[in-house]
Amino acid sequence: MNKIKGEKFDLDKLKIDEISNSTDDQINDKYKRGDIRIVTEQARYPINTISTMLDSSSYDLNPEYQRRKRWDLIKKSRLIESFIMNVPLPPIFLYEVDYSEYEIMDGLQRLTAIDDFYKNKYALEGLEYWKELNGKKYKELPSEVRKGIDRRYLSSVILLQETAKSKDEAEELKQIVFERLNSGGEKLVPQETRNALYNGRFNQLCIKLAENNSFRKMWKIPLESDSEEDLLKSESYRKMTDVELVLRFFAYRFIDKLKGITVEKFLDEYLKQANNFSDQTINELEKLFISTIEIVYEVFGEDAFLLPQIERKPTKPTKTVYDPLMQAIAMHIDKKNSLLNNAESIKKDKFADTTLLINANDKKLFDGRYNLWGDVQSRIDYFDKLFQKYI
Repeated sequence: MNKIKGEKFDLDKLKIDEISNSTDDQINDKYKRGDIRIVTEQARYPINTISTMLDSSSYDLNPEYQRRKRWDLIKKSRLIESFIMNVPLPPIFLYEVDYSEYEIMDGLQRLTAIDDFYKNKYALEGLEYWKELNGKKYKELPSEVRKGIDRRYLSSVILLQETAKSKDEAEELKQIVFERLNSGGEKLVPQETRNALYNGRFNQLCIKLAENNSFRKMWKIPLESDSEEDLLKSESYRKMTDVELVLRFFAYRFIDKLKGITVEKFLDEYLKQANNFSDQTINELEKLFISTIEIVYEVFGEDAFLLPQIERKPTKPTKTVYDPLMQAIAMHIDKKNSLLNNAESIKKDKFADTTLLINANDKKLFDGRYNLWGDVQSRIDYFDKLFQKYI
Protein backbone atom coordinates (compact mmCIF):
# COMPACT_ATOMS: atom_id res chain seq x y z
CA MET A 1 0.00 0.00 0.00
CA ASN A 2 1.45 3.37 -1.03
CA LYS A 3 1.65 5.64 1.99
CA ILE A 4 1.39 9.40 1.94
CA LYS A 5 4.31 11.41 3.30
CA GLY A 6 3.85 11.96 7.01
CA GLU A 7 1.23 9.20 7.36
CA LYS A 8 2.54 7.08 10.21
CA PHE A 9 0.72 4.55 12.34
CA ASP A 10 2.57 2.74 15.11
CA LEU A 11 0.86 0.25 17.39
CA ASP A 12 4.07 -0.72 19.16
CA LYS A 13 3.81 2.28 21.45
CA LEU A 14 0.38 1.68 22.92
CA LYS A 15 0.27 3.19 26.38
CA ILE A 16 0.04 0.72 29.22
CA ASP A 17 -1.36 2.03 32.49
CA GLU A 18 1.17 1.79 35.27
CA ILE A 19 0.20 0.77 38.79
CA SER A 20 0.72 3.74 41.06
CA ASN A 21 3.02 3.32 44.07
CA SER A 22 1.92 6.59 45.63
CA THR A 23 1.72 6.72 49.41
CA ASP A 24 -1.46 7.69 51.27
CA ASP A 25 0.09 11.08 52.10
CA GLN A 26 0.79 11.73 48.42
CA ILE A 27 -2.73 10.72 47.46
CA ASN A 28 -4.21 12.96 50.17
CA ASP A 29 -2.05 15.84 48.98
CA LYS A 30 -3.28 15.32 45.41
CA TYR A 31 -6.88 15.41 46.63
CA LYS A 32 -6.36 18.59 48.69
CA ARG A 33 -4.78 20.31 45.69
CA GLY A 34 -8.02 19.72 43.82
CA ASP A 35 -6.41 17.78 40.96
CA ILE A 36 -9.01 16.47 38.51
CA ARG A 37 -11.95 17.88 40.44
CA ILE A 38 -15.03 19.41 38.84
CA VAL A 39 -16.33 22.79 40.06
CA THR A 40 -20.07 23.22 39.49
CA GLU A 41 -23.13 25.32 40.23
CA GLN A 42 -26.80 24.63 39.59
CA ALA A 43 -29.53 26.56 37.81
CA ARG A 44 -33.16 26.15 36.76
CA TYR A 45 -34.70 27.34 33.49
CA PRO A 46 -38.46 27.80 32.86
CA ILE A 47 -39.01 25.69 29.78
CA ASN A 48 -40.92 28.47 28.01
CA THR A 49 -37.62 30.43 27.98
CA ILE A 50 -35.59 27.63 26.36
CA SER A 51 -36.16 28.84 22.79
CA THR A 52 -35.02 32.37 23.65
CA MET A 53 -32.01 30.92 25.42
CA LEU A 54 -30.99 28.75 22.47
CA ASP A 55 -31.57 31.52 19.95
CA SER A 56 -29.00 33.67 21.71
CA SER A 57 -25.31 33.45 20.90
CA SER A 58 -24.51 32.43 24.48
CA TYR A 59 -25.20 28.72 24.02
CA ASP A 60 -23.25 26.41 21.73
CA LEU A 61 -25.44 23.45 20.77
CA ASN A 62 -22.76 21.56 18.89
CA PRO A 63 -19.56 21.09 20.85
CA GLU A 64 -17.48 18.40 19.21
CA TYR A 65 -18.07 15.79 21.90
CA GLN A 66 -21.86 15.87 21.42
CA ARG A 67 -23.62 13.07 19.59
CA ARG A 68 -25.85 13.78 16.60
CA LYS A 69 -29.57 14.24 17.06
CA ARG A 70 -31.18 10.86 17.62
CA TRP A 71 -34.68 11.44 19.01
CA ASP A 72 -37.68 10.57 16.90
CA LEU A 73 -41.08 12.27 17.11
CA ILE A 74 -42.49 9.87 19.71
CA LYS A 75 -39.56 10.35 22.07
CA LYS A 76 -39.85 14.15 21.74
CA SER A 77 -43.58 13.94 22.40
CA ARG A 78 -43.17 11.84 25.52
CA LEU A 79 -40.75 14.39 26.92
CA ILE A 80 -43.51 16.98 26.59
CA GLU A 81 -45.93 14.51 28.19
CA SER A 82 -43.51 14.25 31.12
CA PHE A 83 -43.73 18.01 31.59
CA ILE A 84 -47.54 17.82 31.50
CA MET A 85 -47.43 15.16 34.23
CA ASN A 86 -44.66 16.96 36.16
CA VAL A 87 -42.40 13.90 36.04
CA PRO A 88 -38.95 14.72 37.54
CA LEU A 89 -36.25 14.77 34.84
CA PRO A 90 -32.47 14.57 35.11
CA PRO A 91 -30.57 17.84 34.69
CA ILE A 92 -28.84 19.02 31.57
CA PHE A 93 -25.10 19.71 31.79
CA LEU A 94 -23.44 22.90 30.58
CA TYR A 95 -19.82 24.01 30.46
CA GLU A 96 -18.97 27.67 31.05
CA VAL A 97 -16.65 28.53 28.16
CA ASP A 98 -16.50 32.21 29.12
CA TYR A 99 -18.57 34.51 31.28
CA SER A 100 -22.24 33.80 30.40
CA GLU A 101 -21.20 31.64 27.44
CA TYR A 102 -21.91 27.92 27.58
CA GLU A 103 -21.53 24.65 25.69
CA ILE A 104 -24.28 22.04 25.90
CA MET A 105 -22.45 18.98 27.20
CA ASP A 106 -25.45 16.74 27.80
CA GLY A 107 -29.11 17.42 27.16
CA LEU A 108 -29.06 18.48 23.52
CA GLN A 109 -31.91 16.10 22.63
CA ARG A 110 -34.15 17.49 25.39
CA LEU A 111 -33.34 21.11 24.63
CA THR A 112 -33.98 20.82 20.91
CA ALA A 113 -37.19 18.84 21.51
CA ILE A 114 -38.48 21.65 23.75
CA ASP A 115 -37.32 24.35 21.34
CA ASP A 116 -38.97 22.68 18.35
CA PHE A 117 -42.20 22.16 20.29
CA TYR A 118 -42.48 25.81 21.32
CA LYS A 119 -41.81 26.79 17.72
CA ASN A 120 -44.69 24.50 16.62
CA LYS A 121 -42.42 22.37 14.44
CA TYR A 122 -44.15 19.12 15.35
CA ALA A 123 -47.43 17.78 16.64
CA LEU A 124 -47.50 15.39 19.60
CA GLU A 125 -47.52 11.72 18.72
CA GLY A 126 -47.54 8.44 20.65
CA LEU A 127 -48.56 9.89 24.03
CA GLU A 128 -49.40 7.18 26.56
CA TYR A 129 -51.36 9.00 29.28
CA TRP A 130 -52.61 12.09 27.45
CA LYS A 131 -53.70 10.46 24.21
CA GLU A 132 -56.32 13.14 23.67
CA LEU A 133 -53.45 15.56 22.91
CA ASN A 134 -51.98 13.46 20.09
CA GLY A 135 -51.92 15.43 16.84
CA LYS A 136 -51.73 18.83 18.55
CA LYS A 137 -48.93 21.37 18.31
CA TYR A 138 -48.09 23.71 21.19
CA LYS A 139 -50.30 26.51 19.88
CA GLU A 140 -53.22 24.06 19.57
CA LEU A 141 -53.14 22.82 23.15
CA PRO A 142 -55.93 23.85 25.56
CA SER A 143 -54.93 27.01 27.42
CA GLU A 144 -54.68 25.38 30.85
CA VAL A 145 -52.38 22.66 29.51
CA ARG A 146 -50.16 25.30 27.89
CA LYS A 147 -49.97 27.24 31.15
CA GLY A 148 -49.07 24.07 33.03
CA ILE A 149 -46.23 23.26 30.64
CA ASP A 150 -44.97 26.86 30.79
CA ARG A 151 -44.62 26.61 34.58
CA ARG A 152 -42.27 23.65 34.40
CA TYR A 153 -38.51 23.96 34.87
CA LEU A 154 -35.47 22.22 33.46
CA SER A 155 -32.63 21.84 35.94
CA SER A 156 -29.01 22.23 34.93
CA VAL A 157 -25.55 21.56 36.32
CA ILE A 158 -22.94 24.04 35.10
CA LEU A 159 -19.26 23.14 35.06
CA LEU A 160 -17.52 26.40 35.85
CA GLN A 161 -14.42 27.75 34.15
CA GLU A 162 -12.27 27.26 37.22
CA THR A 163 -12.69 23.49 36.75
CA ALA A 164 -9.65 23.56 34.45
CA LYS A 165 -6.30 25.35 34.65
CA SER A 166 -5.68 25.35 30.89
CA LYS A 167 -7.51 24.95 27.59
CA ASP A 168 -6.12 21.44 27.07
CA GLU A 169 -7.17 20.37 30.56
CA ALA A 170 -10.63 21.85 29.97
CA GLU A 171 -11.08 19.78 26.81
CA GLU A 172 -9.95 16.62 28.56
CA LEU A 173 -12.23 17.15 31.57
CA LYS A 174 -15.24 17.98 29.40
CA GLN A 175 -14.76 14.80 27.43
CA ILE A 176 -14.36 12.74 30.61
CA VAL A 177 -17.60 14.17 31.99
CA PHE A 178 -19.38 13.56 28.70
CA GLU A 179 -18.26 9.93 28.65
CA ARG A 180 -19.32 9.36 32.26
CA LEU A 181 -22.69 11.02 31.70
CA ASN A 182 -23.32 8.74 28.76
CA SER A 183 -22.26 5.54 30.49
CA GLY A 184 -25.94 4.95 31.28
CA GLY A 185 -29.13 5.63 29.33
CA GLU A 186 -28.85 5.34 25.57
CA LYS A 187 -25.41 3.84 25.19
CA LEU A 188 -22.85 5.56 23.00
CA VAL A 189 -21.69 3.54 20.02
CA PRO A 190 -17.91 3.36 19.39
CA GLN A 191 -17.75 6.21 16.87
CA GLU A 192 -19.70 8.55 19.14
CA THR A 193 -17.20 7.80 21.89
CA ARG A 194 -14.29 8.46 19.51
CA ASN A 195 -15.89 11.73 18.48
CA ALA A 196 -16.11 12.73 22.14
CA LEU A 197 -12.73 11.57 23.37
CA TYR A 198 -10.45 11.87 20.34
CA ASN A 199 -11.70 14.90 18.50
CA GLY A 200 -9.16 16.76 16.44
CA ARG A 201 -8.33 17.85 12.90
CA PHE A 202 -8.47 14.36 11.47
CA ASN A 203 -11.74 13.53 13.22
CA GLN A 204 -13.21 16.69 11.72
CA LEU A 205 -11.97 15.60 8.30
CA CYS A 206 -13.80 12.27 8.66
CA ILE A 207 -17.02 14.10 9.56
CA LYS A 208 -16.61 16.37 6.55
CA LEU A 209 -15.88 13.50 4.12
CA ALA A 210 -18.93 11.58 5.35
CA GLU A 211 -21.02 14.31 3.70
CA ASN A 212 -19.74 13.36 0.23
CA ASN A 213 -22.77 12.79 -2.01
CA SER A 214 -21.36 9.76 -3.85
CA PHE A 215 -20.44 8.16 -0.54
CA ARG A 216 -23.94 8.75 0.84
CA LYS A 217 -25.63 7.40 -2.25
CA MET A 218 -23.68 4.15 -2.07
CA TRP A 219 -24.47 3.80 1.64
CA LYS A 220 -28.15 4.71 1.15
CA ILE A 221 -27.86 7.72 3.46
CA PRO A 222 -30.03 10.78 2.69
CA LEU A 223 -28.13 13.68 1.16
CA GLU A 224 -27.55 17.06 2.79
CA SER A 225 -30.17 18.50 0.42
CA ASP A 226 -32.81 16.16 1.88
CA SER A 227 -34.89 17.07 4.90
CA GLU A 228 -33.57 16.73 8.44
CA GLU A 229 -36.39 14.27 9.11
CA ASP A 230 -35.14 12.01 6.31
CA LEU A 231 -31.58 12.28 7.56
CA LEU A 232 -32.57 11.33 11.11
CA LYS A 233 -34.32 8.21 9.82
CA SER A 234 -30.89 6.91 8.81
CA GLU A 235 -29.33 4.92 11.64
CA SER A 236 -25.96 5.17 9.89
CA TYR A 237 -26.16 8.95 10.20
CA ARG A 238 -27.63 9.13 13.71
CA LYS A 239 -25.03 6.80 15.20
CA MET A 240 -22.13 8.24 13.17
CA THR A 241 -21.52 4.95 11.36
CA ASP A 242 -20.89 7.03 8.24
CA VAL A 243 -17.98 8.79 9.96
CA GLU A 244 -16.58 5.46 11.14
CA LEU A 245 -16.68 4.17 7.55
CA VAL A 246 -14.50 7.07 6.44
CA LEU A 247 -12.10 6.37 9.32
CA ARG A 248 -11.98 2.68 8.33
CA PHE A 249 -10.81 3.60 4.84
CA PHE A 250 -7.77 5.40 6.20
CA ALA A 251 -6.98 2.94 9.01
CA TYR A 252 -7.28 -0.11 6.75
CA ARG A 253 -4.40 1.25 4.69
CA PHE A 254 -2.43 -0.37 7.53
CA ILE A 255 -4.37 -3.64 7.44
CA ASP A 256 -1.24 -5.63 8.29
CA LYS A 257 -1.31 -4.07 11.77
CA LEU A 258 -4.76 -5.48 12.49
CA LYS A 259 -3.25 -8.50 14.18
CA GLY A 260 -3.96 -9.41 17.79
CA ILE A 261 -6.06 -6.29 18.30
CA THR A 262 -9.78 -5.57 18.03
CA VAL A 263 -11.06 -3.44 15.16
CA GLU A 264 -12.44 -0.96 17.71
CA LYS A 265 -9.03 -0.46 19.36
CA PHE A 266 -7.37 -0.40 15.94
CA LEU A 267 -9.61 2.48 14.83
CA ASP A 268 -9.21 4.29 18.15
CA GLU A 269 -5.45 4.26 17.86
CA TYR A 270 -5.38 5.33 14.22
CA LEU A 271 -7.66 8.29 14.94
CA LYS A 272 -5.61 9.42 17.94
CA GLN A 273 -2.39 9.33 15.94
CA ALA A 274 -3.91 10.80 12.77
CA ASN A 275 -5.12 13.86 14.72
CA ASN A 276 -1.42 14.76 14.97
CA PHE A 277 -0.71 14.49 11.24
CA SER A 278 0.50 17.67 9.56
CA ASP A 279 -1.90 19.81 7.56
CA GLN A 280 -0.16 18.71 4.36
CA THR A 281 -0.63 15.01 5.19
CA ILE A 282 -4.28 15.52 6.12
CA ASN A 283 -4.90 17.43 2.89
CA GLU A 284 -3.33 14.63 0.85
CA LEU A 285 -5.43 12.01 2.63
CA GLU A 286 -8.56 14.05 1.94
CA LYS A 287 -7.73 14.10 -1.77
CA LEU A 288 -7.13 10.35 -1.72
CA PHE A 289 -10.51 9.58 -0.17
CA ILE A 290 -12.40 11.86 -2.56
CA SER A 291 -10.63 10.43 -5.62
CA THR A 292 -11.21 6.87 -4.45
CA ILE A 293 -14.88 7.30 -3.62
CA GLU A 294 -15.58 9.04 -6.92
CA ILE A 295 -13.89 6.29 -8.95
CA VAL A 296 -15.83 3.61 -7.06
CA TYR A 297 -19.07 5.45 -7.74
CA GLU A 298 -18.34 6.04 -11.42
CA VAL A 299 -17.36 2.41 -12.00
CA PHE A 300 -19.87 0.55 -9.83
CA GLY A 301 -22.71 3.01 -9.19
CA GLU A 302 -24.97 3.08 -6.15
CA ASP A 303 -24.78 -0.71 -5.67
CA ALA A 304 -21.00 -0.70 -5.28
CA PHE A 305 -20.93 -2.15 -1.77
CA LEU A 306 -23.55 -4.88 -2.14
CA LEU A 307 -22.49 -8.47 -1.51
CA PRO A 308 -22.25 -10.87 -4.48
CA GLN A 309 -25.49 -12.62 -5.35
CA ILE A 310 -25.01 -16.29 -4.54
CA GLU A 311 -28.30 -17.40 -3.02
CA ARG A 312 -30.48 -14.29 -2.92
CA LYS A 313 -30.22 -10.75 -4.20
CA PRO A 314 -28.51 -8.46 -1.66
CA THR A 315 -30.06 -5.07 -0.91
CA LYS A 316 -27.86 -3.46 1.75
CA PRO A 317 -24.30 -2.15 1.40
CA THR A 318 -21.79 -3.87 3.68
CA LYS A 319 -18.37 -3.21 5.15
CA THR A 320 -17.40 -6.66 3.87
CA VAL A 321 -17.31 -5.22 0.34
CA TYR A 322 -16.61 -1.57 1.19
CA ASP A 323 -13.32 -2.14 3.02
CA PRO A 324 -11.50 -4.21 0.37
CA LEU A 325 -12.99 -2.47 -2.66
CA MET A 326 -11.95 0.97 -1.41
CA GLN A 327 -8.45 -0.27 -0.58
CA ALA A 328 -7.98 -1.93 -3.97
CA ILE A 329 -9.12 1.18 -5.84
CA ALA A 330 -6.80 3.36 -3.73
CA MET A 331 -3.92 1.06 -4.63
CA HIS A 332 -4.52 1.86 -8.32
CA ILE A 333 -5.51 5.50 -7.96
CA ASP A 334 -2.81 6.47 -10.47
CA LYS A 335 -4.58 4.28 -13.06
CA LYS A 336 -7.82 6.23 -12.81
CA ASN A 337 -8.26 6.65 -16.57
CA SER A 338 -7.85 2.94 -17.25
CA LEU A 339 -10.36 2.09 -14.55
CA LEU A 340 -12.93 4.56 -15.85
CA ASN A 341 -12.40 3.60 -19.50
CA ASN A 342 -13.12 -0.04 -18.61
CA ALA A 343 -15.89 0.72 -16.13
CA GLU A 344 -18.59 -1.36 -17.83
CA SER A 345 -16.37 -4.42 -18.16
CA ILE A 346 -15.09 -4.14 -14.59
CA LYS A 347 -18.62 -3.80 -13.24
CA LYS A 348 -19.80 -6.92 -15.10
CA ASP A 349 -16.70 -8.82 -14.04
CA LYS A 350 -16.90 -7.78 -10.38
CA PHE A 351 -18.44 -11.03 -9.08
CA ALA A 352 -18.82 -12.88 -12.39
CA ASP A 353 -16.59 -15.87 -11.57
CA THR A 354 -18.40 -17.39 -8.59
CA THR A 355 -15.69 -20.05 -8.22
CA LEU A 356 -13.35 -17.33 -6.97
CA LEU A 357 -15.81 -16.44 -4.20
CA ILE A 358 -15.20 -19.73 -2.40
CA ASN A 359 -11.79 -20.54 -0.94
CA ALA A 360 -10.04 -23.89 -0.57
CA ASN A 361 -11.76 -24.52 2.76
CA ASP A 362 -15.19 -24.01 1.19
CA LYS A 363 -15.52 -20.70 3.02
CA LYS A 364 -17.26 -17.85 1.25
CA LEU A 365 -14.74 -15.11 0.56
CA PHE A 366 -17.26 -12.37 1.30
CA ASP A 367 -18.86 -13.97 4.33
CA GLY A 368 -19.19 -11.12 6.81
CA ARG A 369 -18.62 -13.47 9.75
CA TYR A 370 -14.93 -13.64 8.86
CA ASN A 371 -13.22 -10.29 9.41
CA LEU A 372 -9.76 -11.02 10.73
CA TRP A 373 -6.99 -9.10 8.99
CA GLY A 374 -6.22 -12.11 6.76
CA ASP A 375 -9.85 -12.33 5.60
CA VAL A 376 -9.90 -8.65 4.68
CA GLN A 377 -6.53 -8.95 2.95
CA SER A 378 -7.85 -11.86 0.86
CA ARG A 379 -10.74 -9.67 -0.30
CA ILE A 380 -8.36 -6.83 -1.14
CA ASP A 381 -6.28 -9.29 -3.18
CA TYR A 382 -9.46 -10.43 -4.98
CA PHE A 383 -10.26 -6.91 -6.17
CA ASP A 384 -6.61 -6.15 -6.87
CA LYS A 385 -6.48 -9.10 -9.31
CA LEU A 386 -9.73 -7.93 -10.90
CA PHE A 387 -8.35 -4.46 -11.61
CA GLN A 388 -4.98 -5.77 -12.77
CA LYS A 389 -6.79 -7.31 -15.79
CA TYR A 390 -7.80 -3.85 -17.00
CA ILE A 391 -4.80 -1.64 -16.21
